[in-house]
Amino acid sequence: MQAIKILTFRLFLLSLLLAGLIYVLEYFLDPVWIHEKVWIILSFFVVLTWLTGIFSHYLLSISKENSVNILLGAIGIRLLASIGFVAIMLALKVENIIWFVVNFFIIYFFYLLFDIYGVIANLRPNSK
Repeated sequence: MQAIKILTFRLFLLSLLLAGLIYVLEYFLDPVWIHEKVWIILSFFVVLTWLTGIFSHYLLSISKENSVNILLGAIGIRLLASIGFVAIMLALKVENIIWFVVNFFIIYFFYLLFDIYGVIANLRPNSK
């Protein structure tokens, strides 16, 4: 339970930081660079990262031996869900497709770094 609280707190901090950065960039940059659906993209990644994180912690509590498979599976699920989200948004005829995809993958990159940091931080205590 403690690990889930830490995950939720760190995810909240990262999301708050990214939301502040997006807000500042929207204010100072040309509005064309930040897509109008960027808040939907950010919300999608907050929910997806939180759900896959909770699922990973649950599976890791059941079986520590399969930790690599579980973590790689969570990254794979996140990748497939992201592809599905982009496909659905493109099917809904989103305006300014290029900037939508650019904004999506920049945010995807930040959440991927968050996951990699979490994996490295969790592996350090286990490597004895």
